Amino acid sequence: MKKIFILFIFSAILVSCQKEKVDLIVINSNTYLVNEKFENAEAFAVKDGKFIAISTTKEIQENYKSDNVVDAKNQTIVPGLIDAHCHFYGLGLQQQKVDLTGTKSYDEVLDKIVAFQKEKNATFISGRGWDQNDWDVKEFPTKEKLDKLFPTTPIAVRRVDGHALLVNQAAIDLSGITTDTKVTGGEIIIQNGKMTGVLIDAAMDFIKFPETSNKEAIQGLLDAQKIAFSYGLTTVDDAGLDRNTIELIDDLQKSNKLKMRIYAMISGDKQEQIDYYIKKGITKTDRLNVRSFKIYGDGALGSRGAAMRKSYTDRENHFGALIYAPERYREIARQIAASEFQMNTHAIGDSANTWMLKTYKEVLKDTKNRRWRIEHAQIISTKDFQDFDNILPSVQPTHATSDMYWAEARIGKERMKGAYAYKTLLNKYGKIALGTDFPVEQVNPFLTFYSATYRKDLNNFPEDGFQMENSLSRKETLRGMTIWAAFSNFEEQEKGSIEVGKFADFVILNQDIMSVDGGKIPKTNVVSTFLNGEKVYSK
Repeated sequence: MKKIFILFIFSAILVSCQKEKVDLIVINSNTYLVNEKFENAEAFAVKDGKFIAISTTKEIQENYKSDNVVDAKNQTIVPGLIDAHCHFYGLGLQQQKVDLTGTKSYDEVLDKIVAFQKEKNATFISGRGWDQNDWDVKEFPTKEKLDKLFPTTPIAVRRVDGHALLVNQAAIDLSGITTDTKVTGGEIIIQNGKMTGVLIDAAMDFIKFPETSNKEAIQGLLDAQKIAFSYGLTTVDDAGLDRNTIELIDDLQKSNKLKMRIYAMISGDKQEQIDYYIKKGITKTDRLNVRSFKIYGDGALGSRGAAMRKSYTDRENHFGALIYAPERYREIARQIAASEFQMNTHAIGDSANTWMLKTYKEVLKDTKNRRWRIEHAQIISTKDFQDFDNILPSVQPTHATSDMYWAEARIGKERMKGAYAYKTLLNKYGKIALGTDFPVEQVNPFLTFYSATYRKDLNNFPEDGFQMENSLSRKETLRGMTIWAAFSNFEEQEKGSIEVGKFADFVILNQDIMSVDGGKIPKTNVVSTFLNGEKVYSK
């Protein structure tokens, strides 16, 4: 009997020794791999930051051992989520400024600015988030009340979409602009011969903001990371960064202070920046990918800056505007086409989309797999959809459910047929990249999931969904937030799905977004977020 016992112990030790030691094992899960067959798995093993085995709980436990075992208790796991279009750095900086998101009136905006100043005593007040379309009086504000409250402190607060700026007289005096200042690609709104204090698109560039300190920039990036991890985001596509910010991100990542993976779209608003990066070439690390330029085609629909082929339905003889002269887009596109870089262009209005699609086609000719992107692709003329056969659409589903209350009044019923047409765009290209455009919209990717699939607001409006012919299925939506977003970044071989050899980026959720009742999707919470197999967030 003693010999048998010793033999059993020896066999157990032998079996244990044969098991491969790994850094992390996850068992008893409902994992959506988001691989080609969209399969599920129960368990997986992680070593050196990558998935090395995916199988049943029994097989993983038989073949691997670890000091770090997570029993998921049948909770849902999805690949690390990717926001294909956001303003990560902008979100971080916003945490240091007055937040006007969700304000329901101009008076509430003023109250928030007053409260902010009492706490901060700032020498220059900036912030973001107001939206006149959410107010009872859906008109741009004017600066008179601001001037009375703050006669000497400059104030400049951006509309939620970032394409309009409300300033007071102190900020105007500091900038030196007048009613005679000439603007190309934007507008200084004037009423009765006086500036109202609202500046659109390129006109905003005249306002002199104080420089962001290095300390503020670092804190902003860290604050944004904390927020993003709490929503299960492990990669963010930051749409428009300058060289200094990109280099700061690189330094923070190298020192392991910043762990977030960032697809950095270089801001193409300065020629010297385009020249610098094209000469430098693509920068690629495990956490940073610098291989694209973000170009602005036009403004936003909410501020009537989107470039339209015909005048706005609710403003006669107003068409919005391209940010640059048409030939300038050709120049930029030709230069980028001659490099390995990707071109990603903000295009909202049907005129902007027409021109950018035409320009892309002209310079790319028959070249394949350049994955040039149209960001937003919001209002498309019917005949232009065919041009998305080789141009990748990058859209933000919550824009549809934010704009649906007033969009038709702005552009008319006929043009709405080609607006927020995500299913049509998916069918033309075969893939679609999904993001939020935060902080224009909320960071929460589950609102993206809900808007894409059910196309309703949180009050279940409209009852039958908004233009449901262009809703996406749950599988399509999850792919758009993971593997298709990775594809749009040329990163599909390293992330976007749970497969052997890829980065071990994954998220544990409190409910199954693929099967839960649709109305419950917005209530989805992240239990834990893992990046490289390391837990970076836990509720």
